[in-house]
Amino acid sequence: MRTIIVDDEKLSRSVLKLLLEKHCPAVNIVAVCADGISALEAIEKYQPDLLFLDIEMPGLNGFEVLKACKDAHFSIIVTTSHDHYALEAIRHNALDYLLKPIIREDLAEAVDKAAARQWKRGQPDAKPDISLLEVLHQHLYPGERLALPSPEGLRMLQVKDILYCVADGETTLVHLLNTPEPSLICRTLKDVEVQLKNKGFFRVHHSYMVNLNYMDRYIKGDGGDIIMRDGSCIPVSRQRKQEFMERIEKL
Repeated sequence: MRTIIVDDEKLSRSVLKLLLEKHCPAVNIVAVCADGISALEAIEKYQPDLLFLDIEMPGLNGFEVLKACKDAHFSIIVTTSHDHYALEAIRHNALDYLLKPIIREDLAEAVDKAAARQWKRGQPDAKPDISLLEVLHQHLYPGERLALPSPEGLRMLQVKDILYCVADGETTLVHLLNTPEPSLICRTLKDVEVQLKNKGFFRVHHSYMVNLNYMDRYIKGDGGDIIMRDGSCIPVSRQRKQEFMERIEKL
């Protein structure tokens, strides 16, 4: 991947360049810039696949560079000493966010994300890649809201409002309290299940996951059925019945 490093601190530029050359063979560093103006010139000249961008720089700062590159088709990894820039990085759709001093494992993971995004962009059925939005949102609002990709972009969901989720191929239908139409989420039910781990949800069936806080009653049967607060009937699979019964006994 053609890569540009942008940082006004000489030591930071040198350390990042060394880490990339030593541990990230997929990276081909085509330019190293000390300010925003030279960064824009390098971007125009080299048409990079990946940009490492510091935020606090004299003259044109990192976010001004991001604004100038808002329609660019390359991945941006923000590197900074200050975590309070997280929300602004989200708004500019950066791929990842690394705090200095940069940890080798975090850097390698971020580069892998960039390589995966580059590959996915070439696929005809590519899904929106907004993993940083999801990860940072969960960090900033733990246990309160989920930031999940939708066909339109990103859907913010209150965890306490989720009744149940239904698998729909490679997507998930999320049914919300007091909302007649479900929200379509561009993630598999398994992915959503991971996001809702330890938040009161249980996968009762291959295709269904419920919020146990909104379970009205359980009807016995081969696997049985759950009646939710809104009257919905959710099947429990035979394979998950025993674990489900043990779980609700602990409520």
